[in-house]
Amino acid sequence: MISNRGLRHLALRVAEVDRATEFYCRVFGMKVVWQPDPDNAYLSSGCDNLALHRGESSATGQRLDHFGFIVRTVEDVEAAYFWARGSGLDIVHPLKHHRDGSVSFYLRDPDGNVIQALYEPSISPQIIS
Repeated sequence: MISNRGLRHLALRVAEVDRATEFYCRVFGMKVVWQPDPDNAYLSSGCDNLALHRGESSATGQRLDHFGFIVRTVEDVEAAYFWARGSGLDIVHPLKHHRDGSVSFYLRDPDGNVIQALYEPSISPQIIS
């Protein structure tokens, strides 16, 4: 086992770094931490780091199914869903209440990456310090 403190970093290849940066800042409230050049940007939510790198899909054929942002409450996920729909974002899967008590919906970013907005009962209530 690799000792760890959870998933805190993700790097994505994107077609347009500025467009992707605007999307993640506007939709998920991330902030630019560092943009060393026009081909790279590093964003933070305060507890997570998202690296955006201009480029084509991986030569290794790696496929990303989706990634997610944990949301604090069920009501916050529901409000986010209606905001995303009203904002014209590309909804992939609509709001769903799952049998395990989780609640989520999926949307697509400008590069086609699928993102889950998720309330998960065992980790959403955790206080991140």
